[in-house]
Amino acid sequence: MSNVINPFIRIRRDLHQIPEKGFQERKTQSYLLQYLNSLPPENMEVKKWETGLFVRIKGTNPTKTIGYRTDIDGLPITEETDLPFHSLHEGLMHACGHDMHMSIALGVLTHFSLQPPKDHILFMFQPAEEGPGGALPMIQSDIFNQWKPDLIIALHIAPEYPVGTIATKPGLLFANTSELFVDLKGKGGHAAYPHQTNDMVIAACSLVSQLQTIISRNVDPLDSAVITIGKITGGTVQNIIAERARLEGTIRTLSVESMQKVKERIEALVKGVEVGYSCEAKIDYGCMYHQVDNDVELTQEFMNFVKENTMVNLIECKHAMTGEDYGYMIQNIPGFMFWLGVESPYGLHHSKLNPNEDAIGVAINMLIGYMTKKGNE
Repeated sequence: MSNVINPFIRIRRDLHQIPEKGFQERKTQSYLLQYLNSLPPENMEVKKWETGLFVRIKGTNPTKTIGYRTDIDGLPITEETDLPFHSLHEGLMHACGHDMHMSIALGVLTHFSLQPPKDHILFMFQPAEEGPGGALPMIQSDIFNQWKPDLIIALHIAPEYPVGTIATKPGLLFANTSELFVDLKGKGGHAAYPHQTNDMVIAACSLVSQLQTIISRNVDPLDSAVITIGKITGGTVQNIIAERARLEGTIRTLSVESMQKVKERIEALVKGVEVGYSCEAKIDYGCMYHQVDNDVELTQEFMNFVKENTMVNLIECKHAMTGEDYGYMIQNIPGFMFWLGVESPYGLHHSKLNPNEDAIGVAINMLIGYMTKKGNE
């Protein structure tokens, strides 16, 4: 397979130039379809879903279907890499490696379109992983239920690991996540007459401090949760007391139960702010993702396979507070996700992220080997 690796690096660079927001990946979908049309059609079925795709490689004597998911959307980040193939879409960037993910998926798909295994393989090119979340509606689609896989695999690039490294673990890998938006409305007015107003900047600042007590005083110290307020907006000019303020943040927990508890406490504290600052408040949890909980038996089997591959280094990693809507895909179907080392000094969602493209070949070869083994069982 080594003789077809370079084309997939070129594909990655093409895709890197056309990042698009969730459910707006029309150029990306068109590019993927154009490539798929260059492959032999005999063993392949392609169906559009929203701005994504389902591609099924028909097995020679199928008894099951192996699912493989890749995400396809970009992020609203202005790229600062100075790469010759930098993003051509202003204010958008593949800063989470989805261009790498897609090129790897196409590499694996190409191999099996030419050499189909015994079992079916379903490739899912999923939109909107970064938001508002494409995995849940994708698995609720008629196409998914028609071609429903018996197990699902996915990967995510990891800048902190060197090329040639695979990292994963049985059980919980990624956290439950939820967006958090709180809008506060009081009574604005002249800065010289604060007693005639209800200052929403003061209310917002108080609420930010109170939210942190949830982690320190309401979550079991042996459990883990995070509340981050990443953005506060309020007011208009320096001498007008703010009538409105908005908090934007994220919640991350290592259990569904902790997520529910955290949200209950947020709602209680926000009600307290309404009373204490004589204002109105509205909470919106936005996009919520289920935890990525790797199937224990399947993941251990995969890890054993990687250990036998002397070209790849396996690390049994710890769970992380990162979020991934892939968790919905393996909520009721056995599956797992793993980290792929790409050796970059800049992390995920950074404007200078530049993954080492040698990792593309590592992933393609490893996945072909594993899926061939799994598809011939």
